[in-house]
Amino acid sequence: MVKVNITETVLRDANQSLIATRMPFQDFEAILETMDKAGYYSIECWGGATFDSCLRYLNEDPWERLRKIKAKLKKTKLQMLLRGQNILGYKHYSDDVVRKFVSHSIENGMDILRIFDALNDYRNIEVAVDETIKRKGHAQGTIAYTLSPIHNLENYAKLGKQLEGMGVHSICIKDMAGIMGPKEAYDLVKTLKETVKIPVFLHTHSTTGLGPITYFKAVEAGCDGVDTAISSFSGGTSQPSTETLNYSFKQMGYATSLDEKILKDINDFFKPLKEKYVSSGLLDSFVLGTDTDALVYQVPGGMLSNLIAQLKQQNSMDKLDEVLQETPRVRKDLGYPPLVTPMSQMVGVQAATNVLLGERYKSISKEVKAYLKGEYGKAPGEVDAELVKKVLGDEKPITGRFADTLEPEFNKIKQQVKGMAKNDEDVLSYILFPQIAEKFFKHREESTAVKVNYAIAKV
Repeated sequence: MVKVNITETVLRDANQSLIATRMPFQDFEAILETMDKAGYYSIECWGGATFDSCLRYLNEDPWERLRKIKAKLKKTKLQMLLRGQNILGYKHYSDDVVRKFVSHSIENGMDILRIFDALNDYRNIEVAVDETIKRKGHAQGTIAYTLSPIHNLENYAKLGKQLEGMGVHSICIKDMAGIMGPKEAYDLVKTLKETVKIPVFLHTHSTTGLGPITYFKAVEAGCDGVDTAISSFSGGTSQPSTETLNYSFKQMGYATSLDEKILKDINDFFKPLKEKYVSSGLLDSFVLGTDTDALVYQVPGGMLSNLIAQLKQQNSMDKLDEVLQETPRVRKDLGYPPLVTPMSQMVGVQAATNVLLGERYKSISKEVKAYLKGEYGKAPGEVDAELVKKVLGDEKPITGRFADTLEPEFNKIKQQVKGMAKNDEDVLSYILFPQIAEKFFKHREESTAVKVNYAIAKV
């Protein structure tokens, strides 16, 4: 019997997609031991935006959260999402910091590291992959999925081969926008399974309503595992429902190793939490709907809402159609980058600027300039030569790996923060989010300071 491995996302991506990663540890601590008995292949619980959110909004130490989760999940593998050379921040960090971060993640309990680069430029994930393998972690290399004239089966097969050559233990096809249809999933998984010998996983979102059908066709083509969310936190911008897919896969003769009774207990636990988040306004019913605009515009849902917010701010909602027509043109000029953070924001903002100013590239954002300089990596396709000339003049773009231009910084910063940081994990938190980490450390210091009570003795 063919087995489908199921990864549960309620503690990370479902939580991130529906409530902007605002679920505190205390809200889910009581269900962890039950989740450990469900038979999941892995539980995604860290990485992505959880790190930033813990420090910024939840007043939690992300490293402490990881250790606490590990203490309760003794049998099931823990999984995280890592943005390669960007780690969990928004710029490239030096290699020594990437290695330190990976080794501390594994030391603190992480098992599977899903590592991706927004441009599928694997020079930007090689150090993270290498360190994961060295530390005996499971390195899952990622193909960021997108649609464009150059993103075809032949190119995806090359990316799969490249990842296998780097020594990753498995490959994940990551469809951030939920725009992969059943035929595309079937063809892509089949092609990868014929090209590589390692397991292939698929990640999508329910945004456009395609998720469950896409997963089904992927599994028919030999996909080894999929990401799902327990039903009360599934659908909309989150993942398809764990229970529904488990039921369907089993009905079709696949094995999943999940226990339905325990899944029900898990869902019963999360149902009142969902109600609490809805009544507090944290969970907006808008994100639970199906939005097929992404299929029309080929623009991820989050990117579309950013564009709308930007145009509303400028009182220019009447320009939305023009901006949506300009978006694929900007993307083509930039060499068809996948529309995933940070590229989706960069393309969207530039398209809106072009339309609002009535002239293409009259004003160019500093991020797009950095991209054209090669600071984010190699564009997947041909970049418009005139645009490069306009931005760089006679300056040559970086063709090497950008991280090679960065000096080691861990020890230097460790010295700078030795009064504040208690350990290497604190130093890493500070490197990724300096102001937020500093504020967190101060708060932690104040709350643990010994409060002395004076009692006046009566003589």
